[in-house]
Amino acid sequence: MNDSSWGAPPQTGYWGPADQGPAHGPGPAGSAYDAHDAQQTRPMPIVPEVPAPGGDQDDGRGAARVSGPLFRDETLQAPSHWAVPENPEPMPDAPQPAPAPQKKSAGRDLGAAIGVGVGLGIVIVASLFIVKAVFVGVVAVAVVVGLWELTKRLEERKGIKAPLVPLAVGGAAMVVAGYVRGAEGAWVAMALTALAILVWRMTEPPDGYLKDVTAGLFAAFYVPFLATFVSLMLTADDGPRRVLTFLVLTVVSDTGAYAIGWRFGKHKLAPRISPGKTREGLIGAVTFAIVAGALCMQFLIDGGSWWQGLLLGLAVAASATLGDLGESMIKRDLGIKDMGTLLPGHGGIMDRLDSLLPTAPVVWLLLVLFVGNG
Repeated sequence: MNDSSWGAPPQTGYWGPADQGPAHGPGPAGSAYDAHDAQQTRPMPIVPEVPAPGGDQDDGRGAARVSGPLFRDETLQAPSHWAVPENPEPMPDAPQPAPAPQKKSAGRDLGAAIGVGVGLGIVIVASLFIVKAVFVGVVAVAVVVGLWELTKRLEERKGIKAPLVPLAVGGAAMVVAGYVRGAEGAWVAMALTALAILVWRMTEPPDGYLKDVTAGLFAAFYVPFLATFVSLMLTADDGPRRVLTFLVLTVVSDTGAYAIGWRFGKHKLAPRISPGKTREGLIGAVTFAIVAGALCMQFLIDGGSWWQGLLLGLAVAASATLGDLGESMIKRDLGIKDMGTLLPGHGGIMDRLDSLLPTAPVVWLLLVLFVGNG
């Protein structure tokens, strides 16, 4: 067929004899319109043998619909299933661009944490070596604030109302009694505090009495009684240096665990308790602590030796880690991340005392065994 006939306007009789009426116009006699001859001589538009997928297969007259343009001014459009998406997905075998490396986050505001830590260190060291009584007052204040944070979280998260007033008064008394009267004074203050908790809670309805006084007794032992061993260390002749050794070893242990664990930590230490702690961090805590312990025992403690410092550092790394895990267990049970927000970059006071409190009796005992009471 002639390609120029593509798009010609349809002629009369396009649909065949069924559409034809009488012949129009004059013609020679006996030359009536012959639809059969017209269909044989007139060029027909090309009709594709297979209709386009998804198109109409019937136009109402029993014939296949032409899927292409009938007129030259029409634009040939690709079928909808040929359309190219605006954002094509890459081929499965095509090389994918490597994701941009993400900077490892430390999880806290390090600037604020370092600033607060340095400020606290200056206050503690200054009070420790200038006036011992002032340092005892600093410890007592820390104990009272820690008790307030702990009892507040217990009430908010568990509905447990541990009596704060007898806890605060008795806790401060324990710290002072330990410094003034030694271990006997600390034990007496602890017993009186427990009795005060039992009596104080009797002023309220009996519902929840057992859980409230149990939480109060736990808080009294966990915070002020353990802190009393710091006062006991301070009573020795080289008391300030013993307390400084205790503080340095605990801080160095925590720093080693944090630094090594953050940089190299891959194997979880106790994922159900504290997912952030790793075995590599524990190795860092032990390494840092035994080195610091050897130096402190050799140069700070009267009659101390470097090998004693190795044992002391190992014990501090273990007790500090267990103390940290212990408070993590409490916070996980309460469903909180920090005990408070008093110290920017650190959390609350209890978040800083968690490793110090259980380490105090360990350091006090080992120093007594190594060099005596002083």
